[in-house]
Amino acid sequence: MKEFDSLYFIGAGGIGMAALERYFLAQGKHIAGYDRTPSPLTHALEQEGVHIDYDEDPALIPDYCRNPERTLVVYTPAVPDTHQGMVYFRENGFKVMKRAALLGVVTAHTRGLCFAGTHGKTTTSSMAAHILHTSGIGCNAFLGGVLRNYNSNFLLSSTSPYSVIEADEFDRSFHHLSPYVAVVTSTDPDHLDIYGTAENYLESFAHFTELIQPGGALIVHTGLALKPRVGENVKTYTYSRNEGDFHAEAIRKGDGEITFDLVTPWERIADIKLGVPVDINIENAIAAMAACRLIDVPADAMREAIAAFLGAERRFQFWLKEPGRNGKVMIDDYAHHPGELRASISSVRDLYPGRRLTVIFQPHLYTRTRDFAPEFASALSLADEVILLPIYPAREEPIPGVASEMILEQVTSTKKCIYSKENLIKSIHLSNFDVLLTAGAGDIANLLPQICDEFKKQ
Repeated sequence: MKEFDSLYFIGAGGIGMAALERYFLAQGKHIAGYDRTPSPLTHALEQEGVHIDYDEDPALIPDYCRNPERTLVVYTPAVPDTHQGMVYFRENGFKVMKRAALLGVVTAHTRGLCFAGTHGKTTTSSMAAHILHTSGIGCNAFLGGVLRNYNSNFLLSSTSPYSVIEADEFDRSFHHLSPYVAVVTSTDPDHLDIYGTAENYLESFAHFTELIQPGGALIVHTGLALKPRVGENVKTYTYSRNEGDFHAEAIRKGDGEITFDLVTPWERIADIKLGVPVDINIENAIAAMAACRLIDVPADAMREAIAAFLGAERRFQFWLKEPGRNGKVMIDDYAHHPGELRASISSVRDLYPGRRLTVIFQPHLYTRTRDFAPEFASALSLADEVILLPIYPAREEPIPGVASEMILEQVTSTKKCIYSKENLIKSIHLSNFDVLLTAGAGDIANLLPQICDEFKKQ
């Protein structure tokens, strides 16, 4: 990377891109880029020194990104080949690289703790990064969510040999990595627009396990259909809530807290207290601590870090938590796969038994809605009331006949409806929410302040 003075990121506002931008800013590089729309993340990046334009016009590209020999261009798979900036760079001989490939280059000579899975990878990788950072061992962390402890999705260490990486399976991005410790949290089929079949999706994870460095380790959730293909000098461990080489015992819940003992192949670490006390974080913490234990992070350091962990933004994040047994509650979660949505709703039910639960869900992608509509409906039916928003398309064009109605018609909850984003905000005051969960990976995040304000006014 020494030959490049500047980097230009097409899709600069993506969460994965942001970590790389912050990394290269710290290396003293000039950073610029394009994104389709402004967001809190792009505003934060601009304040940190990234030049971002919101128009494709190549004339806006800053002068320091116009030398093909000194500028590297980075893009995400969501960027179309017709993008004007992409056309300009390719026609003028610039080196153009996918984000995943650059991440692989940056972390290739480190000991990477790589967290993969259909769901759970953001929280587990964030926990591991927080453990390493607070323990004093340190790491360079490239994460898929903004850690509330640091208000960033990137952690930097100039001395640590470790990187913590959220290993994204979309577009086979994680095949660019060279893990030292790999964690696979789940392999429920997803991204079938890329993989075609569940078998191909599993095969992608199997190939990921082949990439583990000699002398490294694989930690895999028990009961997965995955058949790992690790090298001869790679050890394999299992984990889950109740069984496996790493598991929990003596789980205690009460007074808004969850505490458990972590059992490892070598010892029992007592009294792990979750900083974000929701049921799904028991397994997330087990996976994170298992990876850290394999690189000899002390037990006391792990215990202290997990207790102080505030979570990543939009991962079971409380927006409203009124005091008292009947105080109003609003929680937001990034859940956008049926398995994630079911786990999130079940966790709310576990926290607030007997309370009336409303879920506002924005489906993400036409293909995912088409492929998993019955599974989404089944998960949503765990709620007392369901409100759906139209599908957030992200990178996709509409598919005829695919809409949120596909999910709604199969939901069995007695109260269910679809609102546009505009009508949702206008109609909240007509509702009588008790416990509210908002979910989805689209722009529902932009509505959260308004939803919360209207909820408070009820």
